[in-house]
Amino acid sequence: MKRVDAVVSYRLLTPLAAAVLLAHWVLLQGMVPALDLGPAAVGKVFSTRMVAPTLTVQAPAPVKPAPTRTRPESPPKPVAEPVPAPVEQALAAPAVDAVQQNTAVASPDRTAEPEPVPAAAESVLPAPRHLREEVASASRFVVPGSTTLKYQVSSNKFPFGLNAELGWRRDAESYNARLSFGAFGLSRVQTSRGEVTADGLAPVRFSDKYRSEVAAHFVRDKGKVSFSANTPDAPLLAGAQDRLSIVVQLAAMIAGDPERFPVASTITLQIVGPRDADTWLFTVEGDETLSLPGGEQPTRKLVRNPRREYDQKVELWLAPALGYLPARIRITEANGDHIDQKWLSSEPPG
Repeated sequence: MKRVDAVVSYRLLTPLAAAVLLAHWVLLQGMVPALDLGPAAVGKVFSTRMVAPTLTVQAPAPVKPAPTRTRPESPPKPVAEPVPAPVEQALAAPAVDAVQQNTAVASPDRTAEPEPVPAAAESVLPAPRHLREEVASASRFVVPGSTTLKYQVSSNKFPFGLNAELGWRRDAESYNARLSFGAFGLSRVQTSRGEVTADGLAPVRFSDKYRSEVAAHFVRDKGKVSFSANTPDAPLLAGAQDRLSIVVQLAAMIAGDPERFPVASTITLQIVGPRDADTWLFTVEGDETLSLPGGEQPTRKLVRNPRREYDQKVELWLAPALGYLPARIRITEANGDHIDQKWLSSEPPG
């Protein structure tokens, strides 16, 4: 009889226990929020916690914490300007030095002054050598005529090519330049407009646009450059150019008198970007003949080498047959990433 009662009790308790477990499971499901697949859910972390009964335990003896080492703070890395994929930003520059802001024309880099040496040893030491031979300046400017240049663009950042177009328009008193990069319906556009003067180009406005536009304004009557990005104004130095007009200004300088710019000479100019200004030094490396998608082009190569940790290396090959406009532009970042823009064809202005 007892065995029969035990079997009956087991059969009654089993479904009851299953019902209790099912009820707890439903309650727990109601406490978990729905899975969010939207942008706000990216990087969101969910955590669960068990509430345990409070236990009274004896507190352990206090342990003296081990001394911690403090590491010296490393200088903050500059925040890179957002670069949309797959379009790479071609030209960027660090903020201007306080010293460079007050210098109209920067002197060439020089080696540090040698320490005094005894007279006996002085005769055997070589004389200090300058890193660059001389600072070159233009005496005559020949601004190229209106044209449209098309380029093939490659980069180690992506396996496909981009298209680029430099539209250059000028008359006797003013100019407009437009450099665009595009692929798969995306584009990035830089524009520069200003005046044509006896000293070449005098920019008035420079802009850089992808999803939104940022711009720099050359306020010549107040001797400053202002920025739409609400960054501090920069002093406007003599001969200042923006990151697009510089390639045409260099063309005008060298076309005016190529012999004034021999190998190892440097050209020093203030370069204005959409958020800041800096002084760039271009060194003439010599003449090269390039095999390009559009054919062979004799060129004169100029290089802007990095002077600080995060500077870009900028290489320009200026072609006499193109009015000394660039047949090739190569930009190399501090981490080795690069973008290479090669001449494909020339077309009359539209």
